Parts: sequence; C-alpha cells; structure tokens
Amino acid sequence: MPAHVIAHSQRLRFGRFSEPGRIYLLTTQVHGREPLFSDFNLGRMLVGELRAAHEQGWVDSLAWVLMPDHLHWLVRLEAHSLEQLLRRVKTNSARRINQRLGRTGRIWQAGYHDRALRQDEDLQAAARYIVANPLRARLVARLGDYPHWDAVWL
Repeated sequence: MPAHVIAHSQRLRFGRFSEPGRIYLLTTQVHGREPLFSDFNLGRMLVGELRAAHEQGWVDSLAWVLMPDHLHWLVRLEAHSLEQLLRRVKTNSARRINQRLGRTGRIWQAGYHDRALRQDEDLQAAARYIVANPLRARLVARLGDYPHWDAVWL
C-alpha cells in the first residue's frame, strides 16, 4: 500500500472518539473502488450485516445507502466503539462476499470516515441527503427504483 494511503488512514484514527448515544455519519469504501455492490446479491449480504448490527443493539440504524463502491450510514451508536462496529461489519461482510465470489483478499479499504452530528442538527435532512446519493449519481431516475437504501423517516 502506498505510504500516503497509510499515513491518511492513520490520520483518520488520530483523536477519534466514540460516544454511545451520539449520532454519526459513517462512510467507507470498497478496496480499489471496485463496484462490487452493483451485484444485487452482494449488496444484500452487506445489508444483512447492517441489519444484524441494528438488531443486536450495536447501533440504532437511522439511514443508509449502499452505492456500488461505498457505504453511507447514519447511526446512533448504542454499544461498542465506531472502530469495533466497522471492524465487525466489514469483516463479516468481506468473509461472506469472498466466499460467494470464491476468492480471498481485501474487500474494504482500510479506515473509514466519521462525522458526529449535533443533537440539534436536522437528522431527517441528513437522511434525505444520504439516500439521495443514487439520484445525484444518476444511477436511477427515482429513489424507489434503487434497491439498497433505507431510512426510518422515509
């Protein structure tokens, strides 16, 4: 891996703090920006991991959109740290995806981006922005035509 990628990944972790009850916008990318999730079934595998994290009390999943090569996820952190949460989702989904594809190796880029939202921010507006990504990317003409998104308000 090039040195500038490692240095950037380390900077992302510097000073990171996870607080239960806080709302975070998380973004993570597929290794090499490979459009893996253009394959509906691979996308559903990742969706299953997002739902498992919600159902098992790690997060309250507020909104998410799975783009062909990355994920945006708005969560209220309930248990564990952001690092533990993303490690779990990425590890479990990578294992299942690699098994399905009959291959080994990396699925996800190292690290992730997170932004803590203030309690007074308009969460519905943030959710709308997140789920509108397929429209802005011109993957679909109507959001209802895109299979990989959800939001508690919409």
